[in-house]
Amino acid sequence: MDDLIVTGQDFSAITEFKRQMMAQFEMSDLGLLHYYLDIEVAQGDGGITIKQATYAKKVLEQFGMSECNPTKFPMELRTQLHKDGEGHPADAMEYRRIIGCLRYLLHTRPDMSFAVGVASRFIERPTVMHHKAVKQILRYLKGIIHYGLVYSKGGGAEVITGYTDSDLAGDLDDRKSTGGMAFYVNESLVAWSSQKQRTVALSSCEAEFMAATAAACQALWLRSLLAELNKEQPRPVKVFVDNKSAIALMKNPVFHGRSKHIDTRFHFIRECVEGGQIVVKFMRMEEQRADPLTKALPVVKLVTMRHLLGVCDLGPLQD
Repeated sequence: MDDLIVTGQDFSAITEFKRQMMAQFEMSDLGLLHYYLDIEVAQGDGGITIKQATYAKKVLEQFGMSECNPTKFPMELRTQLHKDGEGHPADAMEYRRIIGCLRYLLHTRPDMSFAVGVASRFIERPTVMHHKAVKQILRYLKGIIHYGLVYSKGGGAEVITGYTDSDLAGDLDDRKSTGGMAFYVNESLVAWSSQKQRTVALSSCEAEFMAATAAACQALWLRSLLAELNKEQPRPVKVFVDNKSAIALMKNPVFHGRSKHIDTRFHFIRECVEGGQIVVKFMRMEEQRADPLTKALPVVKLVTMRHLLGVCDLGPLQD
């Protein structure tokens, strides 16, 4: 059995498509989308909201955390997890199950991406220290079960905007950095990522440069997809970076002599900037929306960034 979502602007074309599919396959038309693979969808005149409250409750019950005390952040500030060779081993099977469940929740919870991503690095041999970290994430989930993403009904042309950020040598085991990106169509978050970089960066400029290159690939794909959906000419994508040296490296060929050691593939973004496909802009660190995807934040800033990412409390509106 396969679930299929059909969407489009022409209702008659959608109706005809469903008729043709039903003539070829045994299918049931369930009407307007409300629930899909544990994702709860609410559609109204003002837009669409998605959340995973029911699934989150199941996860908490499954791991005995339904009555736990909630916390306000998924990872404590300045927490630095590492391979704990001398630590007491935790139940690896349970740890992997928790990580798997938490990763599925990231479909609607970008604010948990960094914490879950870091915890995922230790599934081979988790210890008590790592198990406490995932319990912290579950406690954070307990306090914000009904949070989700809001997609407001737009007007006018759709504009793609991206934010990219990186920490520096945040992984204590191999000193690789974590890069994060967040992309919006107008003011609605449509794509995000928090991922450890494959190459060790020698400076914050280099780490930001590599993160921006990864974001450039995502930007081009979103740009092409939106142009195909709208049947319009692709527009340049604005990408905001909070490192002026990295921006200079993307724009100025003179800087190439100072970046010979950087892998050639990371210079892809310079080609995109020169070709006008991507426009790089400076963004102050305080306003960098990709910041929570690269590091643990204090509570006040986390709340601010969570709002900027579009994660809102949907409980009172739908429950």
